[in-house]
Amino acid sequence: MEKKLFMKWQGYPVEKNILYQDNTSAILLEENGRKSTGKQSRAINIQYFFITDQVEKGNAKIKYCPTDDMIADFMTKPLQGEKFRKFRDLILGPQD
Repeated sequence: MEKKLFMKWQGYPVEKNILYQDNTSAILLEENGRKSTGKQSRAINIQYFFITDQVEKGNAKIKYCPTDDMIADFMTKPLQGEKFRKFRDLILGPQD
């Protein structure tokens, strides 16, 4: 959230932080906190509910992003073929 303040101080219009998520269970947990958890997630430490707190305060918004469009996968998963080329071109620009 500090980045939001920094951008605001630089004169850029900043609305909400948008967090893209491709896991619907994680979206429920982030938006509803402990209300959407069952016995299996009871052991989750309170520090992991930071996102839930930010959503409740209106500082962040969760949006669903299909797995095939999740650009973060380029940095976190070993992609091959068409998916690799698609994300590479999005990040680095089209390659000849």
